[in-house]
Amino acid sequence: MNHSPKILGKIATTLFAVAFLIASISSTSAQQSPDAKQDGQIWGALFFGTNGEVEEATEGKAKAITDRLRKAFDETHFQLLGEHTQAIFSEYESWVVPSKDIFLKIDSKGPAKDGEGINLHLQVWREKNVLVKTDVVLRKDPIFIRGPKWGDGYLILAIELR
Repeated sequence: MNHSPKILGKIATTLFAVAFLIASISSTSAQQSPDAKQDGQIWGALFFGTNGEVEEATEGKAKAITDRLRKAFDETHFQLLGEHTQAIFSEYESWVVPSKDIFLKIDSKGPAKDGEGINLHLQVWREKNVLVKTDVVLRKDPIFIRGPKWGDGYLILAIELR
């Protein structure tokens, strides 16, 4: 299964529209509640990592992340497929949706004990299936989640506290 950069670009454009709609709906309900307390913002991005040729990000946050991805994984090239920044609220679920197929459900458990991050319960979803459930303290440094295999590479989620 080989995906050309043009096809990946078209997929990413469609995914952004879906991500914006879902993110707007989920964050609006928490913002309208008078009891909602914003714990922070999370930036999430979906990358395609491969040893083949792809069009890579050349500037901004995505460029800095691709440099770090090269150190963490075997793949040599990383294409940004989508990214999304989402406010997270205590006692409300939030969704980081960098694509329509791969997304994160986040439940904030409040600030970390040292005050340098946020305790989260993360669920990584692929379509209607939960792939990973974990508790994590998210800090300024990004967390990477690799998988599943896609074409001649892998999909990789990057999550960072803003």
